[in-house]
Amino acid sequence: MFAFSGGKLDAPSCMLGEGPTYDPHTGIAWWFDIIGRKLIEYNLASDTVTVHELPVMGSVLARIDDKRQMVATETGLHIRHCATGELELVTPIESDNDVTRSNDGRVHPSGALWIGTMGKNAEKGAGAIYHVARGVVTVLFPSITIPNGICFSPDGSLAYFTDTDTAKLMQVAIDPSTGLPTGSPDVLHDHGGDVGGLDGAVCDLDGSIWNARWGGGCVDVYAPDGTRLKTLKVPAGKTTCPAFVGENADRLIVTSAREGLSDDQLAADPGAGCTFLLDHPVKGRFEPDYIL
Repeated sequence: MFAFSGGKLDAPSCMLGEGPTYDPHTGIAWWFDIIGRKLIEYNLASDTVTVHELPVMGSVLARIDDKRQMVATETGLHIRHCATGELELVTPIESDNDVTRSNDGRVHPSGALWIGTMGKNAEKGAGAIYHVARGVVTVLFPSITIPNGICFSPDGSLAYFTDTDTAKLMQVAIDPSTGLPTGSPDVLHDHGGDVGGLDGAVCDLDGSIWNARWGGGCVDVYAPDGTRLKTLKVPAGKTTCPAFVGENADRLIVTSAREGLSDDQLAADPGAGCTFLLDHPVKGRFEPDYIL
């Protein structure tokens, strides 16, 4: 395991930090406090933060254009108007189900979105993973407990995902032009028996998968064949998701959570809920825009 090298971003601690992403057009990193109903905007050049209160739980953000973003929430996909912060619901997903909320998700190179839902109390099998393309919603994998690890190979021909509850990182062949599966998922890496659980992930230029390990305080890097290449220590036990940031996508931020920790556990884990910038070199890539 590589020792932690980097620093903590000067941003509020999150109850459940998730969904980090980076907009290379503005140099701004974004992430959510899902439980706190907050969207956090962080300018890496100036080290300044803006916290946006949300009316619903949100978990995924993607750029649409200079004036609009897509935000996935517990009721579906919203257009966020950057000038005002207003959310406009455009694609309802489980909007009539009070039990569930959105969780992990990512935009495919085709401009389509994979988005997962889950029970607000991690109810067994209450969620699903969906494909959304230009407003058309397709159920890909039903009966998911905790959807995570959604990311795509550089050429868009493979998708990766996990149900954290099963401890298996899955891969499935997909159509690069649509992001829809063309086969059945296979197990890429079986995490069963290891410390912690598979959480959010990104895929770099070489096709390696960078996966945050919930309860492990680290980010694991997996080769395209599923071999674990290395592990990077992060000073927070419940690491949740990484994202490539910087002008060349050559740095990594990692979100974390303090959800469920007692006062004694928080005292022993002072980084819980913080977001970190790692110094470890990466060959990342920027996220594609979401196409309405």
